[in-house]
Amino acid sequence: MIDPGELILIVDDEPDMCWALEHLLNKRGYATRTALSAQEALELMESHRFACAFLDAKLPDMDGLELARCIRLIAPDTRLLMVSGYFYRDDVSIQEAIAQGLIADFISKPFLQAEILRVVET
Repeated sequence: MIDPGELILIVDDEPDMCWALEHLLNKRGYATRTALSAQEALELMESHRFACAFLDAKLPDMDGLELARCIRLIAPDTRLLMVSGYFYRDDVSIQEAIAQGLIADFISKPFLQAEILRVVET
C-alpha cells in the first residue's frame, strides 16, 4: 500500500493518459509527477524518491521493460507497474517480468479506475 504522502511517478508519452492517471491519484490524495519519455523519467528518478511508478510499455525513446530495468538500478525499492495497450497480461515478456520481480503488476489499456486504485492501495 502506498501512503498518500509518498510520490508516484507516471510515465506515458500520451499527455492525456498522464493527466487521467494524475487526476485520479491526486483526487485520492496521492502526490504525483509525470514524464512523457523514459529520459525524463530517469531524470526525475535521480532527484525524487518514488514509492511507485506507472510505466507505459511503449515510449518514444525506450521500451517500458527496459526503463523498468534502468529504474531498478537507480531505485530498487520503487514498485513498478506496467500499463499498456500494446501488451497483454498473458504475454510471455510480461509474465517473465512479473515472475522475476521486475514489475509488480500489469494493467492493460483501457483500464478501469478501480484497477489503478487497487494496485496502489494494496
